[in-house]
Amino acid sequence: MKVRFAPSPTGALHIGGARTALYNWLLARGSGGSLVLRIEDTDRERSTPENVEQILDALSWLELDWDEGPVFQTANEARHQEALRQLLDAGHAYRTTATGDDVRAWKAQHGDDRGYRGTPEQEGAIRLRVPDEGETVVHDAIRGDAVFQHVHMDDPVIARADGSVLYNFAVAIDDLDAGVTHVVRGEDHLSNTPKQLLVFEALGERAPVYAHLPLLHGPDGKKLSKRHGAASVQELRDQGYLPEAVNNYVALLGAGFDPERELFTVQELARLLRLERISKSPAVFDERKLRHINGIYLRELSVEQLTERLEAFTGRSGLRGAVEISREKIQTLADFWPLAGFFFDGPGDDARAWEKTFGVEGSVDGLRAARTALAELEPFTQDGVEAALRGLLEANDWKPKHVFQPVRVALAGSTISPGIFESVALLGREETLKRIDAALARVG
Repeated sequence: MKVRFAPSPTGALHIGGARTALYNWLLARGSGGSLVLRIEDTDRERSTPENVEQILDALSWLELDWDEGPVFQTANEARHQEALRQLLDAGHAYRTTATGDDVRAWKAQHGDDRGYRGTPEQEGAIRLRVPDEGETVVHDAIRGDAVFQHVHMDDPVIARADGSVLYNFAVAIDDLDAGVTHVVRGEDHLSNTPKQLLVFEALGERAPVYAHLPLLHGPDGKKLSKRHGAASVQELRDQGYLPEAVNNYVALLGAGFDPERELFTVQELARLLRLERISKSPAVFDERKLRHINGIYLRELSVEQLTERLEAFTGRSGLRGAVEISREKIQTLADFWPLAGFFFDGPGDDARAWEKTFGVEGSVDGLRAARTALAELEPFTQDGVEAALRGLLEANDWKPKHVFQPVRVALAGSTISPGIFESVALLGREETLKRIDAALARVG
């Protein structure tokens, strides 16, 4: 099996494109075949080097490699021109100066359901001849047969008057020359497929197998877009997702593997994925589910591995202690700093947290008592901290809101932190007392 991933470099790689890349990668690796990366850069204005780099960067982060490429579609221009001449010489294509208005006038005369048929001229754009009779059948490996009656199809433009080729023609020639056996892409390309099949037929060549993936929808059932959250691979990376979790979750969107499992390595997915496993129904991308899976992956990392990833993500060092006591409370790398940043940057200033916590009668007394107990504590360990603070509750008939929460707000400046005993122990006696003193000065 030889497959290809052929993005147009017109912006960031969206999640739907990432799934297409992943499925092609899995099919190639699982079959012992190969994957071609082709950059379809015929849109000269939008196909910038920066956009190409965005695609390569996304694929690199997802750890999806390729066997050939990146091949740029524009580099195959000479071959495209050769194929155009072949079709013109054989009478399978013709030149015409017909405009959009001419096409509309033709349809007004012949009926809207009649495909446009032009008259050959000496100059103008090049159109492919569509037979008046018969049909083109797309034998889709996922969706089954889709039938396109020739009578309804326009003669498609395959090259502009200046000779530059259009997408459907270039794609067919490039797939032919690369020896692509299976074209696996989104179902939004289904309407392009009969045009490409007609190019293969006109050239007397065998077409690849086509498989069109269902589109991704958001939880509201509408086509996936920015309003549903992250839209691109880079946005997922910036939000702290792990590439292995993204690959795992995206692979499940539209393909059945094992209903009793939700975690798979890419090696397992490559072994399991087959085109017949893929559903033709739209799949739902739910970022809450991705967060859940990502959290599992985070917790399966060792403290050292998670620390390394978090230090790379935050650009900070010396995080191991905070990572160790925070790892059970985070689902993405981006969750870490809001939870544990106070260890390094000092307390935050959540006015509502201060007001709510110290509005409780007895909370200031509880904080003073905690300061005394912690100042006298020996040795200053997590177990010792817990025993000292819990002892205050028992001795004074207090509740956690009288001691634990005031200490938390004094240390973190908010009601959000890792476990309070672990936090006190990690900060150490000196820093803990310093922050409690500052809080007492603030609340009187």
